[in-house]
Amino acid sequence: MLRTHTCGDLSKQHIGERVTLCGWVQSVRDHGGVIFINLRDRYGETQIVCDPRRDQESHREAERVRKEWVVRASGVVEARPPESLNPNMATGEIEIACDKLETLSVAQTPPLEIDDSKVANEEIRLRYRYLDLRRPSMQRNLTIRHRVAQAVRQYLSDRGFLEIETPLFVRSTPEGARDFVVPSRLYPGRFYALPQSPQLYKQLLMVAGVDRYFQLAPCFRDEDQRADRQPVHTQIDLEMSFVDEADVFEVVEGIVATAFKAGSGIEVATGFPRMSYQEAIDRYGLDKPDTRFGMELIDYTDLVADCGFSIFSKAVANGGQVKGLNIKGGATMPRREIDELGEFVKIYKAKGLAWMRVTDDGLESSIAKFFTEQELTAIRERAQAEPSDLLVFVADTPKVVATSLGWLRNHLARKLDLIPDDVYNFIWITDFPMFDWNEEENRWEPMHHMFTMPKQEDMQFLASDPGRVKGRLYDLVLNGMELGSGSIRINRPDIQAEVMNVIGMDRAEAERRFGFLLKAFDFGAPPHGGFALGLDRLVAQIAQAESMRDVIAFPYASGVSLVDGSPAEIDEQQLRELRIRVVGTEGDQK
Repeated sequence: MLRTHTCGDLSKQHIGERVTLCGWVQSVRDHGGVIFINLRDRYGETQIVCDPRRDQESHREAERVRKEWVVRASGVVEARPPESLNPNMATGEIEIACDKLETLSVAQTPPLEIDDSKVANEEIRLRYRYLDLRRPSMQRNLTIRHRVAQAVRQYLSDRGFLEIETPLFVRSTPEGARDFVVPSRLYPGRFYALPQSPQLYKQLLMVAGVDRYFQLAPCFRDEDQRADRQPVHTQIDLEMSFVDEADVFEVVEGIVATAFKAGSGIEVATGFPRMSYQEAIDRYGLDKPDTRFGMELIDYTDLVADCGFSIFSKAVANGGQVKGLNIKGGATMPRREIDELGEFVKIYKAKGLAWMRVTDDGLESSIAKFFTEQELTAIRERAQAEPSDLLVFVADTPKVVATSLGWLRNHLARKLDLIPDDVYNFIWITDFPMFDWNEEENRWEPMHHMFTMPKQEDMQFLASDPGRVKGRLYDLVLNGMELGSGSIRINRPDIQAEVMNVIGMDRAEAERRFGFLLKAFDFGAPPHGGFALGLDRLVAQIAQAESMRDVIAFPYASGVSLVDGSPAEIDEQQLRELRIRVVGTEGDQK
């Protein structure tokens, strides 16, 4: 070994020992001829002292070295003088009296500081990710991710789960996003797809009698990129036979508790609360509610059905709703900021935001004149409003009302600093609708995916009233973020055919796309269910990272890898071998 210890190992108990360290030069300081080098590796930093009175050759080498050079330093561990103690360093009580310094690799001046107090912009960080990863916080994040992954593997293995890899080249199937496709050279005109999830193969494993399966699975989705999305992400994927929802919940809660304990030492109490989808929408507007703060939605629909304010009364008459929020202490908010809130809800298709200030004399607003005193009193009582509060309202279809107010609630919580620190509120969302109506395509589509078992009591409505059917679906939400989702699966071909029929997939198309799964069901499929927990999102929460990108070694920015420049063109020879011709608009590759 080139080193005897790491840069985070040494303490007072090593005083007098001869050691050798290797690492990157974090800083170089010349104090009156004595040169001090802070040497860094992923374990920490140690101060190296090069004194010409001790060894002139090592001192001459120290005069040459610069930040981020890779060096090897040997010497004796000594106690620092009292005035040089550094309580901010784990090794701050000792230093190495260097008598041999070797340069292993020189470095150009890096384009970013390897310093957590001087973080570069994200484009530079991602372009030079191998440098960004040298920062202590990024090393910490990678370590947390490793510990979480290892702990989860051990937890599931101890409970009889087998880790099994499923194929990365699969048949293209619709799962909610576009597939990444891979052309086949050996079979011209045919394509593999990269799996959006291992869904179909883990169901085949249940048919195969595996009983309990898991893997840390890469998942590929060709979709529009947002800050919390990556074209490839990792999920803790699991499936179990002969189970119901409670069995899945118990295992997943154990995974989460194990992950938090391994990653950060945080104890998570299991037995997470449960809430139906409809209750979440009614109270919070979203199916991933952040329950760390109040300010729940208030329903005024019955109070304003016959009011003189036509925007409210017409919305109710057309089957819509009128709901709002009570912004405690918000009456002092300037009109400009209130108008900004109105623009915010328009992002979610609301037409605007009505508002009333609460004063000692009642409700004040330009719209107050359209309401009777009794109506204003009822509104105030319904909102439990007090002087200095601000009431805001949206009138529209139930979906627009819920979505716009749900996101406005989250926006206000951040703006008004309502979210407490170091609180982890987990909640199961259950009883989702089985289907969602696609207004653009005028058809039903699965709320999650088409392999979910409908609730037994709703089976009778599959053909006659699909919107009434609830599925055996469940999501796990943490602090307003969906950590993962799952369901009890369909294990009978006849039910699977009925569900496919609802979404407009006839038998021929079903056979073409999913014939291999349907065929497997003909040979006896056990009742089974599972879950997919987003590893990246989970680790980001445990590490308290600002973004998922901070816990992924080499993430993408808008679907582009800035490190290697992919996606990139390939040469003509490769295209000919694949029998592919690239056709583009003017200025693109032809």
